[in-house]
Amino acid sequence: MTTINIQQMMADSGVAFGTSGARGLVSQMNAQVCAAYTLAFLHGLKLAEPGQKIALGMDLRPSSPAIVRACAVAISQADCEVDFCGALPTPALALYAMTHNMPAIMVTGSHIPFDRNGIKFYRVEGEISKADEAAITASVVDVGDFEDDGIMPVVNPAALEQFRKRYTDLFAADLLTGWRIGIYEHSSVARDCLRDILQALGADVISLSRTDTFVPIDTEAVSEEDRQRGLSWAKEYGLDAIISTDGDGDRPLIADETGNWLRGDIVGLLCAKFLGAKTVVTPVSCNTAIELSGLFERVVRTRIGSPYVIAGMEQAGPGVAGFEANGGFLAGPGLGIGEHSLAPLPTRDSVLPALALLAMAKQQGVKLSMLPTTLPKRYTASDRLQNFQASASQTLLQQLQEDDKAYQALWGTELGTIKYQDTTDGLRLTFENGEIVHLRPSGNAPELRCYAEANTVERAQHLVAQSLHRIAEQANI
Repeated sequence: MTTINIQQMMADSGVAFGTSGARGLVSQMNAQVCAAYTLAFLHGLKLAEPGQKIALGMDLRPSSPAIVRACAVAISQADCEVDFCGALPTPALALYAMTHNMPAIMVTGSHIPFDRNGIKFYRVEGEISKADEAAITASVVDVGDFEDDGIMPVVNPAALEQFRKRYTDLFAADLLTGWRIGIYEHSSVARDCLRDILQALGADVISLSRTDTFVPIDTEAVSEEDRQRGLSWAKEYGLDAIISTDGDGDRPLIADETGNWLRGDIVGLLCAKFLGAKTVVTPVSCNTAIELSGLFERVVRTRIGSPYVIAGMEQAGPGVAGFEANGGFLAGPGLGIGEHSLAPLPTRDSVLPALALLAMAKQQGVKLSMLPTTLPKRYTASDRLQNFQASASQTLLQQLQEDDKAYQALWGTELGTIKYQDTTDGLRLTFENGEIVHLRPSGNAPELRCYAEANTVERAQHLVAQSLHRIAEQANI
């Protein structure tokens, strides 16, 4: 038996909480670290009652099975029972756990590179809060000695079945009849259930680029290779849409019939409209077309990260939807389609927004590319500077706030003077000409993220590329 102080373990191992669970290098996430986090979750939040079932799932990363085995041992050491749901999308595990009144643990690194991984924790009510994170990190736990026997728990398929049924019951069985839809499968854990759902709704589904090698798809920073793939696939196969997700299936990537990938915040806006949302809760990084559209009675802006969006949704009442710039959609109470109400699922989901946009286009009798044309002409772009440490990011943001020379070194006088500074999360600058540049250290990896907004997509992309290029030059990267 080893006594572990979680705060000290975090400092020693480098595995710490980011914006979405505990994450670190696979080399750092050994069995003892993963078991200690699991016990801190169960004991720190007082969830470990004898016989309590804990839902456990994973993505398709090569490192995930070993982490699952460590978590399963720790669950047993806490005198709880493992309900192993296998490889499945994070929202499927969350829905199952909430419905069956049990906590949940999802082993996933989401979109970050394959040499990293992570663990997400869920209370019975849904994702843990920042206060819950604090309780976990303040814990001291006793981890029993064990050896990894390499044997995985038996899979319970009920969670995946429930997730499929959520959407095949919500939408008409002939919704997508006559539509040809490509699924960019890569290594997404959602790829098979997404195919099942689309086919059940009548679509002709084409499998694209399936692989057993993990691919870190970031829906906020689509690679140039994937941009070109989308255009090529749409033309080659005559597709009406292309659907994909990140690694754990909680963030969508949706392309129209031309193969152009839609921005996640525009996907969220359209989905919220389709579901009849009155209030939208969304991070400060999302497109200002949300307010300019006039579609919602209230728009609440938060810090970046689903825990902040969920906290805002809890204060909003019925008819609330949440979404992030990555496209992940959170369904609150009071949403639905016509007479069909939608059970709340306050965690990021990729399937609902994809189906909502397809249904909206089908209902209106238009191509997918026409949906964004009804919105105010504000366009966003984003990308990231990798291997840029958080300390360097913080130094840069401080300099930009305090030193005009630092600001001019990046943008000169091209954008005019700074009209507003927003430090809700990172540094978001609105310039005199109405353009926006937002710099923020990633909460999950050593990266600096850049978001931009302008009146054309080309201009937004230019602002992102220019900003990151000049920052990289200054840092000699």
